[in-house]
Amino acid sequence: MKMICIMCPLGCELNVEKKGEEIIVTGNSCVRGPRYAVDELTCPKRVVTTLVKTLNGVLPVKTTAPVPKDKVNDVIKEISKITTKCEKIGDIVIKNVLDLNVDVVITASAVNYD
Repeated sequence: MKMICIMCPLGCELNVEKKGEEIIVTGNSCVRGPRYAVDELTCPKRVVTTLVKTLNGVLPVKTTAPVPKDKVNDVIKEISKITTKCEKIGDIVIKNVLDLNVDVVITASAVNYD
């Protein structure tokens, strides 16, 4: 199997083979490639980015760390349930979302076009 590593700007094309329980990764230019390939095959994770409702509109938010890929939609549903008073970059909107040991934080301030 081939995959592109996204752990650094090089974007190496990884060749991944599974031989029994062992996962063999080649094609990486740095040490992060094999870890990325193994994680992607065994427990893929993603950072969630979306919008949260505020009293004045919406603001962009993200998780502070990747969450298991099968939990992404559940995290988005939790975020969609709330309207927050938080408005500064870095403010925590949801602490420990879904008991995943990951917070949801604001990533940009409101823009005033007046």
